[in-house]
Amino acid sequence: MAALVAGILPSDVVRDDADVQIESKQDSILSVQTPDRTYQVKLTPAVSLLETSCQRSPGNTQHGSHFRLRLKVEQPTEAPCSVIGQLRVNVTYSFLCQSCGSMVLQDRAFGRVLPLPNGNWNALVDDWCCHPDPFANKKLLPRDGDCLLGDTFLLLARDSSCEQTLVREEKSLQKASAEQKHGSKRVMVSCRSCSAALGEEVTAAKERVLKFYITEIFVKPRDDGECNTSVTQFSLESEPNSERQRFLEQTLASRLVELSSAQSIFRFSIQTPDDIAVILLWLLNTDSLVASFPDAAARADSLISADDKEHQSCRVVKAVKVLYILCSDRKLKDVVDVWEKDISVHPLLLPQSSCEELQKLLMSSTSRLPAFLRCMNSYQVAYMRM
Repeated sequence: MAALVAGILPSDVVRDDADVQIESKQDSILSVQTPDRTYQVKLTPAVSLLETSCQRSPGNTQHGSHFRLRLKVEQPTEAPCSVIGQLRVNVTYSFLCQSCGSMVLQDRAFGRVLPLPNGNWNALVDDWCCHPDPFANKKLLPRDGDCLLGDTFLLLARDSSCEQTLVREEKSLQKASAEQKHGSKRVMVSCRSCSAALGEEVTAAKERVLKFYITEIFVKPRDDGECNTSVTQFSLESEPNSERQRFLEQTLASRLVELSSAQSIFRFSIQTPDDIAVILLWLLNTDSLVASFPDAAARADSLISADDKEHQSCRVVKAVKVLYILCSDRKLKDVVDVWEKDISVHPLLLPQSSCEELQKLLMSSTSRLPAFLRCMNSYQVAYMRM
């Protein structure tokens, strides 16, 4: 399997592209030769350079010269599943707060794990039925022992054990809706240990149901066996910000791939629970590979040293390439209006905080690309690792 990668050499290192030669001296080692010195770049094992594939991209960036290489990957990593794709019946799970790692639900086993209709199902009811909408003002809620799977959330029956781990808080809706007109308010659910918002409570008659967003929780089976079905693939003891960003990135990228594969959906509207669109996302490639190096490595005399653990390259990971538009950009209002009216655009609900984090994550990815690769027509380009 081959992958196209890009790299930038700082302007203080390279003044003339013609003086640069990039070749592979041995497996997983790149040799970058400049007039002054030779840099050694250590790649992930089983990743090597395809000879004669080095191409100089047109123009220079403000940071230096840009080169494109084609790498050969012997054993590409498998894309992880999101929690939506992992939950199974008759398996005991524990639910943890993603922010602090505290247990919020323990030893839950489900007799049924069922998918909910997708986000646009209600708009299609008129095409299914020849009589008035039979689903009007009705909610699809789980019974005891059920787990209902939405696009970005889980619905679980609430029990008395939640009183010790969760906090309820009423919140007024930001956007006028049928519920708000009838005086209803959203009941938010937070972690008692750190006050992080995990989702909300859905009520109907005497039923009380928990709605957990997949970006806010870890889900772990009781026994982490060989298949490693735990969503928790990052240490809770690591730097909180970097681990949170990595978790959010992987969770959403994996979910986008699952939805595109199962339902042939490629355009998404990232919205808050109040149905306010924040980001328009267009999924392009799902077979990209990303390998990144620490900033310190690019400034060192030797980019990567075999005996310097601080500069070891990270493993190659699968990634998705996306185009996106921020709905707050007034210059693109016409594009946003067209997307909002298009029924083929799939809405994905996320907490307000996660929408803001995703926006920063996408903008950060775009900023790391060379200037001439950051845009495609009116859209920004970004990569999300899985």
